[in-house]
Amino acid sequence: MLLLIGFAFLAGVVTVLSPCILPILPVILTGSVTGSKRRPLGIVLGFILSFSFFTLFLATIVQSTGISAGALRTFSIVVLFGFGVSLLFPRVQVWLEQLFSRLSSRAPRQANRTGFWGGILIGLSIGLLWTPCVGPILASVISLALTGSVSSGAAFITLAYAIGTAIPMLAIMYGGRHLLQRVPWLMQNTGRIQKAFGVFMIITAIGISANLDRKFQTFILDTFPNYGIGLTKIEDNEQVQQELDKLNAEPNEDIQGKPMNEATQSKKEDTPAPELIPGGEWFNSDPLSLKELRGKVVLVDFWTYSCINCQRTLPYLRDWWEKYKDDGLVIIGVHTPEFEFEKDPDNVAKALRDYEIDYPVMQDNNFATWSAYKNRYWPRKYLVDQNGNIIYDHIGEGGYEETERQIQEALQNAGKSVNASISTETTDTDFTQIATPELYFGSARNQYLGNGTQFQTGSQELTLPDDMKKNMLYLSGTWNFQDEYATNSNTASITLPYQAKNVYMVAAADNAVQLQLKLDGENLSSTQTGADVDKNGQVTIQAHTLYHLISTENYGSHTLTIEIPAAGLEAYTFTFG
Repeated sequence: MLLLIGFAFLAGVVTVLSPCILPILPVILTGSVTGSKRRPLGIVLGFILSFSFFTLFLATIVQSTGISAGALRTFSIVVLFGFGVSLLFPRVQVWLEQLFSRLSSRAPRQANRTGFWGGILIGLSIGLLWTPCVGPILASVISLALTGSVSSGAAFITLAYAIGTAIPMLAIMYGGRHLLQRVPWLMQNTGRIQKAFGVFMIITAIGISANLDRKFQTFILDTFPNYGIGLTKIEDNEQVQQELDKLNAEPNEDIQGKPMNEATQSKKEDTPAPELIPGGEWFNSDPLSLKELRGKVVLVDFWTYSCINCQRTLPYLRDWWEKYKDDGLVIIGVHTPEFEFEKDPDNVAKALRDYEIDYPVMQDNNFATWSAYKNRYWPRKYLVDQNGNIIYDHIGEGGYEETERQIQEALQNAGKSVNASISTETTDTDFTQIATPELYFGSARNQYLGNGTQFQTGSQELTLPDDMKKNMLYLSGTWNFQDEYATNSNTASITLPYQAKNVYMVAAADNAVQLQLKLDGENLSSTQTGADVDKNGQVTIQAHTLYHLISTENYGSHTLTIEIPAAGLEAYTFTFG
């Protein structure tokens, strides 16, 4: 843990050089020209408190209060805009300082001179708006925070990162003050400089409100593709990765690549089932609660529609629903999204139609129900008896006959007469033959990116190496990496040496993009094309969904090449079967 804290501190120190920080720098520089020497201290203290708190607890705040993250961001923008106005109009600045002095219970004149509390408020706003190009350490902390799994270790890591970031911020502000004192012309024009920074601050606030800060960041990375490359390399080593594995002792994951006999199941006695906490819409039903379903047997299924492992369980769920719904079984699909596009209710509704699901499904966009059940896997099923207790759960695919036996037993214990025969489990997926893990394109989880810089947000110009390792992802062309996906800016290609039978890709495109596939350097034969690929080896990508690319007769090692003729592909992940 001490190792992660140390590296997080160093990552914070260098993050001020990140291209993602450039839009916020004008706000930091205002600490050089306003207030006394205590204002920079107020700014950095406010930043440390705000960044640490909102990184760890923003998801919890949104879930518990209903206040959206966008509303908090808007409040911070308004604060920055107000301070920009105060720099332009001294009377407004005096009024603000007097207000802060009263709130801080300090003597008005003393507070008016220092500006410490005004600095605190600016720092609090910066902390909420600060979106650095994070490396693997902070990305892991953020993923824990999203699921409500914040530990003391995660808190110390975040605090170390914030303190590391605050040190160069403080140096910039005090360096600016020193420069003002040393250069007579600057001292003579302090008033004009303050007003100029007021204008910059107002422009910054307006730009952030219109998301121009993110567009500016993208422009910088597209214009100077090598700018910022390597800043997260300080964290990219084996020791840090080992410590991150400990921090994420139970990472959010699906069962992809795990042998069928390792998918776990357990019998539980008298474990009360947590209540359902909707995070979006209900489908195929009015909102339900486990309390009102007492007397019935409930199967709670955690899934997400682009997960191939989840999709392979759906035929069994549909079968159980048809066989046992009249006997008192209620299936509730808890749709907890892995990707942002899976939060869209229209996308979920389309997936339910495509997969012919007519049992109740609720959105869990805030991971609230997921966290209440302390779940970590897609898919996972919890069987709740007529008394509201979890009596059985199963992680991943497989175990269908045993799960159905448990359903029948629970219904019989609830006084139902069950006559249906148990369906025979059939699957053509042998996970022991799949050597390639799920491969993510997005910078938050692209540790299997074989060329380029892992965990680096922004644009990268990539070329294929001469030697490519198996089970790694290789890209060519210009790619813009975001947290969840990567998108190509021009003609590009993807090369994937893998070992499996089936290859699936989660992808999308605003305007349809037609990909050309080749396997081991040859055109695809009719026995190699997946369900979404035509006879010419082409697949059209547009909707946010899972595309079946390759289906060979046997498991084996192959190299898939994908040619992308135009910009605009959003590539999320490869999964295998």
